[in-house]
Amino acid sequence: MRADTTADGGDTRDLGDSARLASELRLAVGRMTRRLRQAHAVGDVSLSGVSVLARLARDGADSPTSLAEAERVRPQAMASTLALLEQRGLVRRTPDAADGRRSIVAVTEQGRAMLAERRSESVRRLAAVLDEFTAEERATLASALPLLDRMAERL
Repeated sequence: MRADTTADGGDTRDLGDSARLASELRLAVGRMTRRLRQAHAVGDVSLSGVSVLARLARDGADSPTSLAEAERVRPQAMASTLALLEQRGLVRRTPDAADGRRSIVAVTEQGRAMLAERRSESVRRLAAVLDEFTAEERATLASALPLLDRMAERL
């Protein structure tokens, strides 16, 4: 790769430092995400489904509307995701005690087990690659994690 091109072949001479870094970061994170996703079986839960399950497992039961807002998707998209998760027995809906017209969605034990299995598979793959890195390289990655988390929260 020439010094004046990005990983996707774009010309960096027209990009500012932040834009150049953003371009390289987007490509690297996208590649990692795709490769981790490709390791899962065909017909596995979608990335958006896993994100919803993880949120429910971490934050507790919530309404579909709140989930859509938190995941930054349209309510219709969240309804589709939740329907698929419910069909697979990974979430359950119950009427909202405060407002019977609304429903509350919670992760099931089967959903928690699927999340744990998927997480451990991804963690095993990442750990195997990290084992090939030097201690200094691993420390550099570890020091970047708070920045990456802050970036994810602001997107």
